[in-house]
Amino acid sequence: MPRVVYGPNHAFLARAELLTFEEIERLARIFVGLGVRKLRLTGGEPLLRRDLPELVRRLVPLGVPIALTTNGSLLGAQAGALREAGLARLTVSLDTLDPTVFRRMNDAEFGPDEVLAGLAAAEAAGFGSIKINAVVRRGVNEAGLLDLVRKFRGSGHVLRFIEYMDVGESNGWQLRDVVPAAEILRRISIATPVDPVAPLTRGEVAKRYRFRDGSGEIGIIASVSQPFCGDCVRARLSADGKIFTCLFAASGSDIKAPLRSGASDEGLAQQIASIWRLRKDRYSELRSLATEGMPRVEMSYIGG
Repeated sequence: MPRVVYGPNHAFLARAELLTFEEIERLARIFVGLGVRKLRLTGGEPLLRRDLPELVRRLVPLGVPIALTTNGSLLGAQAGALREAGLARLTVSLDTLDPTVFRRMNDAEFGPDEVLAGLAAAEAAGFGSIKINAVVRRGVNEAGLLDLVRKFRGSGHVLRFIEYMDVGESNGWQLRDVVPAAEILRRISIATPVDPVAPLTRGEVAKRYRFRDGSGEIGIIASVSQPFCGDCVRARLSADGKIFTCLFAASGSDIKAPLRSGASDEGLAQQIASIWRLRKDRYSELRSLATEGMPRVEMSYIGG
């Protein structure tokens, strides 16, 4: 959340506007009943939510893996409680190992050392293979790609490079700032040969590659240069109770109002199913002059 946009006087939502853990649990149960096979807690930064391990504890009995994506700044203090609560999978954002570049990328008051400390705490808590997400922006951090590869190769973790995306309207995105997946792969392959790995399931967003020497694998998410709208299987529930069927959506569908007005589980399930069936999102496939100026929700609002 760029501080130039979200300054000290920014009016955040009142707590009463946010879904309670009980409401999130109920909606998650309905989503699972409709066929959802994984739940991910994301943000903004999900570890800012008070007592988040309690939400994990509530979701675990639903019988699907619970994952979490975090910037890692608060992970050191919470990794043990999250693991004890039943969190199964962890993704940590780390765009660079260079502190100066890190702050330029993230406008944050912490740096890569804090993220690495959070990763170490997660390892100590018993998390196994952790995904490390790095957004690649031309002229900012692409020179450090191989530093990340060297850092995590052989660690058991999976490094994933993500093309810089035009999510929201506050990041000043320009197509010239995108380092395409093909270029990312070429840079890595020259230094460390890799071979492609077949996807495990349809709808995987990352194309996977295994180091030829057996020291691990990487993934590359190419939603700009190689869009995958047709295989998208992700729905997003915002903290204030809206369902988004695309990361690049301008608006969501309100589920909080019927939830709080006494709708039955069956009624909510029908409404959710209707929202999903009627989706026509193809922003990444259509990205061009035709999409310039279109309003888009910020990633800090609905997560990655």
